[in-house]
Amino acid sequence: MGTAAVGVADRTSRRRAREPIVVGLVNNMPDGALAATERQFREVLGAAERQLRTPVHLRVFAIPEVPRGARGRSYVAEHAEDLGALRRAHLDGLIVTGLEPRAPKLVDEPYWQALADLIDWARARTTSAVWSCLAAHATVYHIDEIARRPFAEKLLGVFECAKASDHPIVAGMPASWRVPHSRYNDLPERALVAAGYEVLSKSPDTGADLFVKQLGSLFLFLQGHPEYDPGALFREYRRDVGRFLRGEREDYPRPPRDYFDAATAAALEAFERRALKGRDPEMLVELPAEETAIGPLHSWRGAAVGIYTNWLSYLASNRAASRSPAYVKARS
Repeated sequence: MGTAAVGVADRTSRRRAREPIVVGLVNNMPDGALAATERQFREVLGAAERQLRTPVHLRVFAIPEVPRGARGRSYVAEHAEDLGALRRAHLDGLIVTGLEPRAPKLVDEPYWQALADLIDWARARTTSAVWSCLAAHATVYHIDEIARRPFAEKLLGVFECAKASDHPIVAGMPASWRVPHSRYNDLPERALVAAGYEVLSKSPDTGADLFVKQLGSLFLFLQGHPEYDPGALFREYRRDVGRFLRGEREDYPRPPRDYFDAATAAALEAFERRALKGRDPEMLVELPAEETAIGPLHSWRGAAVGIYTNWLSYLASNRAASRSPAYVKARS
C-alpha cells in the first residue's frame, strides 16, 4: 500500500472512531418512572462514554401496547419514537427495560406480542442487546421457554454479587461488586446454564445477576439494576408504603436490604409501627425526604460504569470488524 493510501486509511479510521455509537433505549417503565429511567441510562452511558472516549448517541423508543395513563402517554409522545422508527434505525446496540407485571403469566400481558417481535428483531438486527429485569425474564421465556419463579417475598435491596466469568463484558471488574435488585421473580441459574447461558455474576441471594447468550446478537441479561441512581430504591419503597396506607396492599413492605444507614432504618421502623396501628394515606408525607434518607450513597456506580463501558467497547469493536474488507467479503 502506498503512502497516499495509508494516509486515506488512517483518516478513515479516525473518522470512524469519532462516529457515535448509536444505542436504542426501549423505555417500558411505569409512568412515574419514565423520566427517571431515561435519565439514569443517559447518566451511566455518559460516564461510560467518557471512559471509552467515543461519542454515544441515545435514541429513545416506546412500545405502544404498554398500558399507560394520561401522564405516561404524554411523556412518550414527547420523548420517544415508535417501533417503526426503531426498525428503520441503524442501531449499534439496544437496551430494553422491564416494567411492573400485571398478569400472572407474561404471555397474557397486553404488550407480549409486540415485545416478542422486538426480541426477534434484535436477535437478527443488532450486534448486542441488553434486557433489564422483567425484559430479561420475557426474553429468556420467548427464546428458551424458561419460566420465572416467584420469590416468597419481593427481593429489594443492594446485594454483593461475585464475578463468575472472564467474559469481555466483565473484563477488568473486581472479584465482586454491589448491585441494586428489585423484583418478585427469579430465573433459575441451573436452568439458564443448561440452556447455554453464561452466568457472569451471581450471589446466594440474587441467583444469576448478569448473564449472556450468543444468538447472532450478543444478548446481555440483567436481573438487577446497576443503572439505578442513589434514590431509586427509596422511591420504590415509598411507593409501596403509599400503597399500603391507601389499602391497595395488605402487607407492609419490607425496607430495601443493606441500603439505609442505622438512623434512617430506625426512623422507618418507628414509622412502620405507627402505620400498622392505623392506616392513613396522609401519613406518607412524614416519611424522610429522599435526600435525607439516602445522602451520598451510590456504592454500585463504579460497577455500572464498568459494565456499560465494556458493552460499548464491544459494540465499537464489532462495528469496526463488520466494516473490514475480510468481513464484507465473507458476508457477500
